[in-house]
Amino acid sequence: MAEPGGPLLSLRSVTKVFGEGDATVHALRGVDLDIHPGEFVAIMGTSGSGKSTAMNILGCLDVPSSGQYLVEGIPVEDLPADVLAALRNDRLGFVFQGFNLLPRTSALANVELPLVYADVPARERGRRARQALAEVGLAGREDAHPNQLSGGQQQRVAIARALINEPEVLLADEPTGNLDSRTSAEIMTLLSGLNRDRGITIVMVTHDVEIAEYAGRLVTFRDGGILSDQPRSAA
Repeated sequence: MAEPGGPLLSLRSVTKVFGEGDATVHALRGVDLDIHPGEFVAIMGTSGSGKSTAMNILGCLDVPSSGQYLVEGIPVEDLPADVLAALRNDRLGFVFQGFNLLPRTSALANVELPLVYADVPARERGRRARQALAEVGLAGREDAHPNQLSGGQQQRVAIARALINEPEVLLADEPTGNLDSRTSAEIMTLLSGLNRDRGITIVMVTHDVEIAEYAGRLVTFRDGGILSDQPRSAA
């Protein structure tokens, strides 16, 4: 465990290299980054800046070429496979730009999916999924399929699915990228409330300056490194 007051997630001199020879791409070049419990951090940067690569490493979806990724001070590479899987499934929640919902499946079944993989009994799955949908403002839409929901409602389903295992950290990759400005504001208000009221740590990649203003801290990537890291007032 980390020392009290220490970071929850840490990148230490992390590099990530793709390809080889003339095709080598240095996506990350010695990145140091700490995320503390309860923070709402926005990560920005142009295409190719390294922000999405950093997010994938934070989500245990990729591994550094060198350096270390630590969770509560423990190097992720030292974790047994089953512990790493539990970390990814139980302590981290994921929200993506494209919603990633199963199209022929109800909102309730989409939200239940992580619990199916965890072998949670059907009745408990249903109870928790209904509760999660209600929390994101979709009580009464449990039987709706994605094509019967607006983009904002589909993203709410995706957020409910991310919350179903009560994660400590929510990793949101362009969560408003497919939404109009009004719906984007509604989704960001929802995420801000989860951070404020439930203390969920949120790390969000965005290209939108207005969306980044909802966060309490802005980290800007450029050419595989951190260009700036500064606090800001949340909206």
